[in-house]
Amino acid sequence: MSQKLLSPKLIRLIVALAVCLALVFLNPKNFFDPVRGVFVNIAYPFQKTFYFISERTGNVFSLLAAISNLKNENERLIQENGSLSSRVAELAGEKKENEDLRKQLQLLPKKDFQLEAATVIAQDSEGYGSWIMADKGRSSGIETGMPVIVYDGILIGRISEVFENSAKISLLTDSSSSINATDLATGARGILTGEYSLGITLDMVEQTEVLNEGDDIVTSGLGGTIPKGFLIGKVAEVRSSVDKLFQQALVIPKVKYTDLSTVFVVKGTL
Repeated sequence: MSQKLLSPKLIRLIVALAVCLALVFLNPKNFFDPVRGVFVNIAYPFQKTFYFISERTGNVFSLLAAISNLKNENERLIQENGSLSSRVAELAGEKKENEDLRKQLQLLPKKDFQLEAATVIAQDSEGYGSWIMADKGRSSGIETGMPVIVYDGILIGRISEVFENSAKISLLTDSSSSINATDLATGARGILTGEYSLGITLDMVEQTEVLNEGDDIVTSGLGGTIPKGFLIGKVAEVRSSVDKLFQQALVIPKVKYTDLSTVFVVKGTL
């Protein structure tokens, strides 16, 4: 079978065709231009179709590649934008904290007391508002019993527990709190106590003393544990004690303890 296919006649025919095709495409001295034109005309529609298909295919792949690149670039930009937005918010928060701190420092009685600034890091988990935690402790020279104030010399409580790098502050609203205080306007003196975290009461004020609603209550300095003149709050209501022997005054704190972010521990006088 293979011998018949490769007969001498067939071989001569193949060789002749190959020579003719070579002469046509090599086209010495442009002799075969007419024949080449016929082949070109026959092949042109196919060539155009293949070119069109390849061009479109290339465009499709280019488009897909461009879309993929745009998607990756968009994801990268979204991530960068998120990071930048987070950083901007962080810087804005730091700026506000710095501005608040500068404002408080301007209002503090710095010339009279040695103060240690601290940040509030926790509050009464039971919701009674009787204590907060600060991020300064024994390593910063903090000791139990030290008064704690905020801007403008407003007393909020005392250090009740000290750890190496933190301290617990018992607020004036704590039921165990007891501080000597006085009416700034009239000089009436009493003992300021916490009302089970519900408020502050100026108790044990003699009936002969004068208490007025709206008067400022400040520390009296008696007992020597807390300096004189720290502001505490205002008298909201005056009443008699249960046994009618003394007067009592409901005192509204000057600041809202649950909103505190920065406090100052009074480590001593200058």
